[in-house]
Amino acid sequence: MKSLILTIAICFVALCSCHKEEPVLTGSDYLIFGHYYGECFGERCIEIYKLEEKQVSEDTLDRYPGSSAFYQGQYVKLSQQKFDSVKDLIDYFPKVLLSEKDKVIGMPDAGDWGGLYIEYKVKDVRRFWLIDQMKSNVPSVYHQFIDKVNEKIRILE
Repeated sequence: MKSLILTIAICFVALCSCHKEEPVLTGSDYLIFGHYYGECFGERCIEIYKLEEKQVSEDTLDRYPGSSAFYQGQYVKLSQQKFDSVKDLIDYFPKVLLSEKDKVIGMPDAGDWGGLYIEYKVKDVRRFWLIDQMKSNVPSVYHQFIDKVNEKIRILE
């Protein structure tokens, strides 16, 4: 009986001490996220934001992102209230995305339904992706993140 209790206690401590290592934004780390629509007019067609450890900023250039290079934006800091509303987005980042070989996932904006631009820079890892907004064109492992990114964009608009 004592050995059973001891075994259960050891398993409990082992399980409690294990935690999933989530990305955390510190120092020069960031997550750039936004949407883009090619067949669209107006300021809301391209919205790109940069989330850092203590602030969120909005890009003022509103350029259509490409798949050949990182997005080059000019960012203006937004309010603390807006930062507080989106600071948890990094918690939803699917780490499996880091193992994607392609920069383009699905067919972003192919049918005027838009795409997402995601850029991840944590520690020594810096990558970007263009992700289809039509979830049927994207692996289901990314669906929750797509929804969360769109939710945060709506909050910031």
